[in-house]
Amino acid sequence: MDKTTIARRTLRRGPAVAALIALTAGLAACSPSASSNDAGAAGDRGPITLATGKDTTGTLQKQLDAWNGAHPDEKVTLIELPTSADQQRQQLVQNAQTKSDAYTVEGLDVVWTAEFAAHRWIDEIPASSVPTSSMIASTVATGQYFGKQYAIPYQTNAGVLFYRKDLLDAIGAGAPKTWSDMQADCAKIAKLPQGAGVDCYAGQFDKYEGLTVNFCEAVQSAGGSVIGPDGKPTLNTPAAKTGLQTLLDAFNSGMISKTATTYKEEDGRKQFQDGNLVFHRQWPYQWDLANKTDGSSKVAGKFAVTALPGIGTSTGSSTLGGLNLAISAYGKHKATAADFIKFLTGGDNERQALEDNSTAPVYPDLYTDPALQAKFPYLATLKAGLDTAVPRPKVANYGDATSLIQNDVAAAISGSMSVDAALADLQSKLTALVNAQ
Repeated sequence: MDKTTIARRTLRRGPAVAALIALTAGLAACSPSASSNDAGAAGDRGPITLATGKDTTGTLQKQLDAWNGAHPDEKVTLIELPTSADQQRQQLVQNAQTKSDAYTVEGLDVVWTAEFAAHRWIDEIPASSVPTSSMIASTVATGQYFGKQYAIPYQTNAGVLFYRKDLLDAIGAGAPKTWSDMQADCAKIAKLPQGAGVDCYAGQFDKYEGLTVNFCEAVQSAGGSVIGPDGKPTLNTPAAKTGLQTLLDAFNSGMISKTATTYKEEDGRKQFQDGNLVFHRQWPYQWDLANKTDGSSKVAGKFAVTALPGIGTSTGSSTLGGLNLAISAYGKHKATAADFIKFLTGGDNERQALEDNSTAPVYPDLYTDPALQAKFPYLATLKAGLDTAVPRPKVANYGDATSLIQNDVAAAISGSMSVDAALADLQSKLTALVNAQ
């Protein structure tokens, strides 16, 4: 599947996403019990479909061909959903609301699992059907609802910092640990002939899910949180103010170009590959593309990857992304579907996806494989980031929450609202949202 699709999936889901999270008492009352249609309970077998994002590189289809060759009576047909995550979710919801059997296996963003499970749009997957115990625990948890497994992790993700190693070598600097390090490095690089016209830093700052992710990471990297362990907003804290103020100061100082307010994953990737950025917060998929030697990248062999930088004395913190596979409650041939998910999320296919697409695998042993580490030197950094990554805010209606975050953060960055006012407004509105659960 193409890197653009992978990037848009991991995020970074759009403001229409409405993930119902099972951490609140209000939702506890509607906890779904195991139904007679639970995956594997029905022994029917036969052709199935896989509804997920577009596969323009052919890697997914190659894996489907392998399955189909070995299972001629249980073939899988790929149904490619729109590129937009919001449109993907819309089609999946519409399919469920009409109780259509058009989709059997569905690709879900990690923040959709609970919503689909709460509405009983997907079936529980018996723990015995897939060896989740050998997967990264945090990825497995994203597919759980009320302690039951409703989706199996297929891809995971954590943000990392890409940086121009050649430029940092030129000023005698190593990988930055903090935002202050990045700012100091950029000031020195700007004085070099090869640093002329190169912007310092960019992330995903367009008004979409990426802005929520980057804001959450800034707050977390300042030692704070958006939603606390008790499920209540925590934006009335010094750490939250430091996180948002750091973003605003970076824009005001020119550390982040004003044009970055229009950047999504691919916009920043193209800027980095064209040699126009020193530092870029991005998902790992950029590694393979930026290293291509076909003329599409001007920085091949000139960059490296490190952990996201901290703010002040705090350690950098990433948002946990990824894609899960679930079985539609209305699909046919669910026994085949369960076996297919086990096949697609197996170690061999996870390894192939990593090698072909720089897709973050869900098995910890792949991160320590010597051959893979030689090809992808950032794997240890990525695994460390995954181990400490924080899920997006766990609130009853995630779609409303992310829209509120995007609106107020964008207002603060544009200067139409002060940092204090933006955080106070966000604290108030998120509190009302949580209390209404």
